[in-house]
Amino acid sequence: MGRKFFVGGNWKCNGTTEEVNKIVSTLNAGEVPSQDVVEVVVSPPFVFLPLVKTSLRPDFHVAAQNCWVKKGGAFTGEVSAEMLVNLSIPWVIIGHSERRLILKESNEFVADKVAYALAQGLKVIACIGETLEQREAGSTVAVVAEQTKAIAAKISNWTDVVLAYEPVWAIGTGKVATPAQAQEVHFELRKWLQANVSPEVAASTRIIYGGSVTAANCKELAAQPDVDGFLVGGASLKPEFIDIIKSAEVKKNA
Repeated sequence: MGRKFFVGGNWKCNGTTEEVNKIVSTLNAGEVPSQDVVEVVVSPPFVFLPLVKTSLRPDFHVAAQNCWVKKGGAFTGEVSAEMLVNLSIPWVIIGHSERRLILKESNEFVADKVAYALAQGLKVIACIGETLEQREAGSTVAVVAEQTKAIAAKISNWTDVVLAYEPVWAIGTGKVATPAQAQEVHFELRKWLQANVSPEVAASTRIIYGGSVTAANCKELAAQPDVDGFLVGGASLKPEFIDIIKSAEVKKNA
């Protein structure tokens, strides 16, 4: 079963109205493979979601960078899944390593968020990944399996889930997992899904890579059999994001 290549752009906490309009103009003018080859989703900060949603080309979609773990109410500063649905935002990123590390979101909290967002009809980019200390201790596979296990315990339908493997040591550092390192973890994650969820979910769930992806390294990473796309940080704010989207052609021609 073919898995459609997926490229997400996480703009993180960046941008002014002027800068966002400029990024959107670049994206709108970009020549990229058709929607049957690649699915493209960009994730601006909450305050720019309506602006980007109304001005972005229709074949690209929009994601929020986070959402609250349950129904809205007296939770100052939070944004609920229901609000995103109300704004017709189809996707949300949950469990990004920056939230896990800086805001101390636990595996269980992330899993609860994933389950709630899916229950409200959102599609989820669920992030997992190990720190440098964990990699050096040889516990990469155990860490990502534990993070995935927490999510698997709370959901039964994986149709609207994309798993994003982001080694924490490769985010914003300029360090990139080698194609072999990325493939190894993606392979192990797929094997875990096969053993613990189902062979069907393992075969159909897209596992994308995030961590200093650039125009220079995307094709080699895209060529790996278990790498189904990217979650791009810094480069998604630059024109090279178009080149990263084009790396989907590597899979089409494989």
